Amino acid sequence: MLEERGVATVAIGLVRPHMEKTGGPRGLWVPFALGRPFGEPEDAAFQGRVLRAALSLLERADGPTILEDFPEDAPGRRERPDWSPPFALPAPVEPDSPAAWAAALAAELALVGPWAQKAKARFGRSSVGVSAQPPGAWPVYAAAFLAGELPAPPAPLPSPAMALRFLADDLKAYYMEAAQADGGAPSIDQINAWLFRKTVAGRFLAALRSVALASENAALKAAGGRFLVPAQWVPKEN
Repeated sequence: MLEERGVATVAIGLVRPHMEKTGGPRGLWVPFALGRPFGEPEDAAFQGRVLRAALSLLERADGPTILEDFPEDAPGRRERPDWSPPFALPAPVEPDSPAAWAAALAAELALVGPWAQKAKARFGRSSVGVSAQPPGAWPVYAAAFLAGELPAPPAPLPSPAMALRFLADDLKAYYMEAAQADGGAPSIDQINAWLFRKTVAGRFLAALRSVALASENAALKAAGGRFLVPAQWVPKEN
């Protein structure tokens, strides 16, 4: 509709098959981590190259569909071999029941919580809040899915699947922000490696993913497959 009205458009995308299927007038595929279409934050020079590459497609007249690949990978500018969070957590456990999962996550959240608040004070903001539930409610609500239930979603979320997806988003953001409460930021891969390999929260998300994928509820199955655990961090047994 925009193009029909004389407004030229260009899209930057992270999933090439999606861009191929939608067939927009002009598209630039970038091989970066999901959520980072311009690469690492605070790297203006690199981000500028991505933006200029995208805008250059507006000068092309060889459509109707143009899809180009950005030729560079995002530099791992924040990779820090010596990085660890500013707090220590006990080795993650493997609970044997939904109630035990809820208790283990609640105990870990109690340790992470002060650092999440410190991070919020340090940066003046937080991305936590999309689940419409406070952190204290996350363990019991999420554990209900492990028990085979579809708990009622908190208002204004429309479905249990959406509630689980946003709870997972909040849980990941809570831990990732806490891990950066003090000192320099690591790479996204370093944070993910810590979260999904060394915390109860990461293992809880993997367990929720397995349950969701086995569900007969199509929306829950989709949420589990797409949004709970990034593909590269899915445990092999899951």
